[in-house]
Amino acid sequence: MDQKANAFLETESTGRLMAKYAVPCVISLLVAALYNIVDQIFIANAGYLGSYGNAANTVVFPLTVVALSIAVMIGDGCCAFVSISLGAGNRDAAHKSIGSAVLLCIVSGLVLTALYLIFQEPILTLFGGRVNQETFYHAKEYFFWITLGVPFYMFGQALNPIIRSDGSPRFAMASTLAGAFANIILDPIFIFVFRWGMMGAAAATVLGQILTAALAVWYLCRMKAVRLERGSFRLHGRLAKKYLPLGICSFLSQISLVMSMAAIQNMTLKYGALDLIFGQEQYAQIPMAVLGIVMKFFQIVISISVGLAAGCIPVVGYNIGAGRKDRAKDLFIRLLAAEAIVGAAALLVVELFPRQLIGIFGAANESVYYTEYAVKCFRVYLCMTVLATVNKGTFIYLQSLGKALASTAISMVREVLFGVGFALLLPLRFGLDGVLYSMPVSDLLTFLICLATIVYTFQALNSDRPNQLHFCEN
Repeated sequence: MDQKANAFLETESTGRLMAKYAVPCVISLLVAALYNIVDQIFIANAGYLGSYGNAANTVVFPLTVVALSIAVMIGDGCCAFVSISLGAGNRDAAHKSIGSAVLLCIVSGLVLTALYLIFQEPILTLFGGRVNQETFYHAKEYFFWITLGVPFYMFGQALNPIIRSDGSPRFAMASTLAGAFANIILDPIFIFVFRWGMMGAAAATVLGQILTAALAVWYLCRMKAVRLERGSFRLHGRLAKKYLPLGICSFLSQISLVMSMAAIQNMTLKYGALDLIFGQEQYAQIPMAVLGIVMKFFQIVISISVGLAAGCIPVVGYNIGAGRKDRAKDLFIRLLAAEAIVGAAALLVVELFPRQLIGIFGAANESVYYTEYAVKCFRVYLCMTVLATVNKGTFIYLQSLGKALASTAISMVREVLFGVGFALLLPLRFGLDGVLYSMPVSDLLTFLICLATIVYTFQALNSDRPNQLHFCEN
């Protein structure tokens, strides 16, 4: 291996490096986020689906995140292990771990699909699907067809980082883009022309996922750094025990988000039923539908936030290894500034243009209560977006310093302790509004923890003593 191949990471401008590495990450994450968001936009603007379909989409969304959490655990873990193995010249371990990961992803995808099909109604009920009869009907239809695509979705998502580990980040991004564009093209055809309703929205998504998975299979047959053999495709338990723990951080960050969404959606269902307006059958689905829209907008913001931070990981890691703590500190400053700018821009949009935002999601076809609640939800639920993006950047920067455990711990505190806890407690005092308050309160308290972490990290990066860098040592 050429030891000087990545020397530019120590010499090139940190701002230029951040842009070079972060932009592809941001694009990939935004494209991945498009799948569910595009479905929701077209569903909302179909008069025969409207807020009922939107609410159904919100109910099903966390269940796709469960599939994603398993896929990224396998894919990210295998990606890290393959990179380490190739760096050590161990190509045998590399090809066997990829084959094992492929097989494990297929098996886990089929198992999850079977569980979803067998326990469909209890699962949808757990995530607030019984807000009213029509929403539950749409949720079942959408969930059934989305479930059939779970193995393809998981395969494509797991192979994406593995393809990157083979030195082809552009192909990984292109395969995801192809699936997303297919979804965008097919959604209006299936929903408006064929009038297939929720089945059409799901079918467009699944066909896009199949395209991404097919491109991943095509690439597997043409890998550059690793040559797969028939013997590669076994579970290889010894290797799985090595690469799965490397992806556990990715798994926990996703699954904790599911727990938070489950709590929020159930409290929305419970306290929406007690509300003077939304307790009425014809309006019962509105809080769930609106909450899903706001979450999707926030998902776009967080995709940018995560992409910015993830792009810094290889640059920070290299410079820490080279003893250039000054450059690592400079990147941290740039990252925090960029995260704050993204959060501030998002905050301005939700505070100044909430009616325009909700208009994209079919407000013209809904009652005045739909628009009024959406405006309130955007302005309250996302009022601490600046802190949320800074928090996310801090979590991921810790990973670049080799502190995945600390990163995961703070992330779990945010999503589980605060996210679930406040979603359950605040409605006891504030009713349905308490669900909205849970987000900014959680982000504010998490920021206080992150602030202490930021101060400590700067002290470590400013220190001349190697043993002072507790955060930066494995």
